[in-house]
Amino acid sequence: SKVICKKIKKQLYDLAAPLLGSCRVQTPAPMDVQMCQSIQPCHADHQGDLSAGQLLKWMDTIACLAAERHAGMACVTLSMDDIQFEETGRVGQVMTIKSKVNRAFTTSMEVGIRVSVQDVREHVERLVCVAYSTFVGKPAGPQKVLLRPVEDLCSAEEQLQHSLASERRRLRLYNEQTFNSLLRSKSFQRVGLTERDPLSAVSTEFTRVESIELVLPPHANHHGNTFGGQIMAWMENAATVAASRLCGCFPSLRSVDMFRFRGPSSVGDRLVFKAVVNNTFNNSIEVGVRVEAYNCEEWTANKPRHINSAFLIYQLANTPGDVPAFPQVTYTTQDGERRYLSAIVRKRIRMARKHILSCKEEAPLSVPWDKSNQVYLGYNNVAALTVLAGKQDWEASSISDRVAVYVHEEVELLCVQVQMEVMTSALHAFTLLADLTLRPLWDNHYLSCEEVERADEEETVYHIKCPPINGGKSRDFVFLLSKRQPCKDGDPYVVALRSVTVTTVPPVEGFLRSEAKCAGFLIHSLGLNSCKVCYYNQVTSGVLPYVAGNLAGWSKSMEETASACTTFLERDLITTLY
Repeated sequence: SKVICKKIKKQLYDLAAPLLGSCRVQTPAPMDVQMCQSIQPCHADHQGDLSAGQLLKWMDTIACLAAERHAGMACVTLSMDDIQFEETGRVGQVMTIKSKVNRAFTTSMEVGIRVSVQDVREHVERLVCVAYSTFVGKPAGPQKVLLRPVEDLCSAEEQLQHSLASERRRLRLYNEQTFNSLLRSKSFQRVGLTERDPLSAVSTEFTRVESIELVLPPHANHHGNTFGGQIMAWMENAATVAASRLCGCFPSLRSVDMFRFRGPSSVGDRLVFKAVVNNTFNNSIEVGVRVEAYNCEEWTANKPRHINSAFLIYQLANTPGDVPAFPQVTYTTQDGERRYLSAIVRKRIRMARKHILSCKEEAPLSVPWDKSNQVYLGYNNVAALTVLAGKQDWEASSISDRVAVYVHEEVELLCVQVQMEVMTSALHAFTLLADLTLRPLWDNHYLSCEEVERADEEETVYHIKCPPINGGKSRDFVFLLSKRQPCKDGDPYVVALRSVTVTTVPPVEGFLRSEAKCAGFLIHSLGLNSCKVCYYNQVTSGVLPYVAGNLAGWSKSMEETASACTTFLERDLITTLY
């Protein structure tokens, strides 16, 4: 009887299953994929810190799992970029790695990765790094796999990352065009020549590293190809050795420009890793790594396949900012020159990407303007510009005959400096630049400039309207201008600007009220009819749209504006004389 009852129940279930299936609510699987790893001695380096190569393995694994959850099929890594290491883990701590598909395009998808570390005794979690990987579905045939879009964006953070994924993709596609354009630029080539001191520099050939690995079954992924995370770990090892040869110690990996996977490899392949220092900067070093693969036949015939490449950036811990952490390097071959200049271009593009894609909110920068605090505000305005101009380690971005652009970066702080050689007296240049209502005559970024309040001969408040950039909104600023003449011979003329709030100038409809923290001109006399005009700006979110193109390399608006300023100052002198 029990057997008969079981058969009846099974028949009833089979009959009802289609009906149940049609009305059953399908709960979507969560999109986040999470991994928790306790750091063991086998995961650490000789100092007890988590090996960067081991972390890259974990990151590639979890990113692949998130991509496969979304695609519903096997996926392979195309690239991993925008990695910024803020912290490191130590033996005994716990690493938490989360990944999620931010956006799916036609055939590729971006996977965001967030890594944090926790000391179980302190219960404090700190961010280690954020990275972005690009994956594609692994097709069974020659046709590319079309991906479904990411839907059900619930939180504001998910919507933000979905939007930024498109912007990051656009910048990735721009990178190659921008890279080639900058390398061909004569003003950029002059930057490379000015930064090179071959007499005291170390040849990059001294840092060359070549290492070989045989791909064994434990190195393969679940698709049968060499695990991408394992390749990245081997690349990091070769790069670290190259960096260590230059500085004589063990530097820390701070960021990765990009791991680019050009082709697959499989069990039995011989992988040759070639690493070399490309260039050094004030407190960082770039190492390039190239991976070549050989099967048995290719190994005998010496015909390699270029399957991977990456650029890794290292720093030394606790290095004073005003002392170069690494010795200067020089090149002795044509290929060395190409790598040397290419590293400068990549650094500029990295800096632009970092600040363009930054989503950190700024606290209000404007201070209330009132005549009662005029002396205090004027002093702070001039002092801030003087401090900004006195910063060390400005790096050349573009150099031409009479205009040079420099940048200075400190963690989240980005500043720009434009130097102009002007054939006019310093007093004449000061007189024209201190009248902000004249600026629309030479600066295309100024639609109009209206004087709001003149406190005295040295402090004036202006309202400036600026045009939209790249389809954005028009912006307006309320500036306090403080001007000072030299106290003694050798001192510069000063024209300082900063944002203030004035009750008589409320926000204007159709304009986005923006702020500047510190900007202005220092004018140095070089002779009776010549001077050097230096413009400074501590870049804020309101100013960034107007300099982003220059930083990224797809615009020369700063050089063009500086040339227009030079022409205006010199032409106005001729008009005055005649």
